[in-house]
Amino acid sequence: MPTPAERKALLFFSTVLTLGASGRAYRVLHSRSPVDLRARSALEGQIKAADSARKSGLRKPKRDRVRKTPPKPAGKVDLDVATEKEIEALRHIGPTLAKRIVADRDSFGPFGSMEGLTRVKGVGPSMVAKLDSTVTFSLVPRPTNTVISRPSELPKARRKPHRRDMRP
Repeated sequence: MPTPAERKALLFFSTVLTLGASGRAYRVLHSRSPVDLRARSALEGQIKAADSARKSGLRKPKRDRVRKTPPKPAGKVDLDVATEKEIEALRHIGPTLAKRIVADRDSFGPFGSMEGLTRVKGVGPSMVAKLDSTVTFSLVPRPTNTVISRPSELPKARRKPHRRDMRP
């Protein structure tokens, strides 16, 4: 429950807010400047034109997206040296995947085989099966670092004995 002083403050702020809003509303509704009259008449003209076009059935035709299909490759495509457009011409490969393949090849070197192609995000076993008869590889892949998966495969670290281990 607000105290009497808080009530007075709330009443004061609400009165100031109401007076300010009503003053602005009065100025907007009763202003007759030439700029406002020109703007209003232009707006009314646009509304009438839009209404008449809507009534007459005139509408802008929707733009049809024309997909440009890349030309079909004549033979097998060498993924180690092919351009983005040549890769995109392959079946089941769109522009995004073609960009990924080229970017991966530029960053990590040639693929060399289908196993190397699987390092590209979006190329899995089913994609490899689909592309198997349409692609070839001409370059030798760059050697990769082997990842050690188990801690037991790590080499034993040589360490100096601790001083407590050297006590007699």
